Amino acid sequence: MAGRRSQGRTFFYLGEVINELGGQSLLVNGPSDHVHMLFAQPPTVSIADIMEKTKANSSGWVKKRWRNRSHFAWQTGYAAFSVSKSQVESVRRYIENQKEHHRKVTFQEEVLAFLEKQGIKYDPRYVFA
Repeated sequence: MAGRRSQGRTFFYLGEVINELGGQSLLVNGPSDHVHMLFAQPPTVSIADIMEKTKANSSGWVKKRWRNRSHFAWQTGYAAFSVSKSQVESVRRYIENQKEHHRKVTFQEEVLAFLEKQGIKYDPRYVFA
């Protein structure tokens, strides 16, 4: 996806997929190498199903919309973190500032910091495999 315009359209599409699954997309944003999605999860759909359907639908959409992206694919995995209602605005601001944030911190550093901050044990061999 080249350019801000195509990235913005893709972010909008990702939000629409979440909404169609019964969720409520609150914000989708990110730098060129990953995406952050803030949404209210529908009670009848697991996070694994949301991610599978969102990634499958959007990768197909990107391939159809931009013919030069016929080999586009999202990474195999994903990271998902729940957020309490009291923290939604804080997370929204964090996601809105992703481009600036990633001038200082890489995607990999960000994920590891999230895991460590929340006390989530992980095997480094599998986090970015």
